[in-house]
Order: sequence, then structure tokens, then C-alpha cells
Amino acid sequence: MKIKVPTFAAVVLFALVWLYFGINHLVNADTLASMASTVPGGTFWIYFTGACMILAGISMIWGKWTRPACYLLALMLLIFIVVIHIPALNKGNVYAPFNILKDLGLLAASVVSGNVRHRIREL
Repeated sequence: MKIKVPTFAAVVLFALVWLYFGINHLVNADTLASMASTVPGGTFWIYFTGACMILAGISMIWGKWTRPACYLLALMLLIFIVVIHIPALNKGNVYAPFNILKDLGLLAASVVSGNVRHRIREL
């Protein structure tokens, strides 16, 4: 088995996770808006980030514009950490450390996916 197959499968699995997250943002925007209550225009940003997640997932599967999409996804996660999770940590939210570490892991995986996906042209 070539190394391309497991790497491609991992990137596609990662993309499917982002597609799910994006759809979840669009379907449950009102519920998720409470997490972004400190951000002006909270519900708009839930829809916007959901659309970005879906587009990034499609980009990873399709293999076009993958590096910019994954880098922008990583930037979005960094913004989530700074704007949502660190203030939650300062307020004593017990889930904030978990969310910071989760988003840091997803951020790293986004960068790696962006760097490897464009090298996998075909199986």
C-alpha cells in the first residue's frame, strides 16, 4: 500500500469532520449563538463560520485551493481561541482548557492537511 492511500483517507476523514461541524453550525445556529454572545453579531458569525467549515471540507476532498482553505481554517481556530475560549477561561469556565487544546489540535491538523493534500494528486 502506498503512503498516499492512508494519508488521503486521513485528510478525507478530517474533511468529513469539518463538513459535519459546518452543517451543525447552520442547523443549530441559535443554540450555538450563546457561545459567541460576547462577539457582536453573534448569530451571523455562527452562520459565516459554518459556511467556512463546509467550504474547507469540500476543498480538502476536492483537492482544489486546499492549502489556502486549511490555512484560513487554522486562522479561524486561532481566532476562536483568542476571542471565545480564553475569555471563557478567564471567567472560570471548566471546559475552556479542553476547548483551547481541542482547537489547537484541530489548528495543527489543518496546517498539516493543507500541506499534504496538494501533494496527493491521485491514488
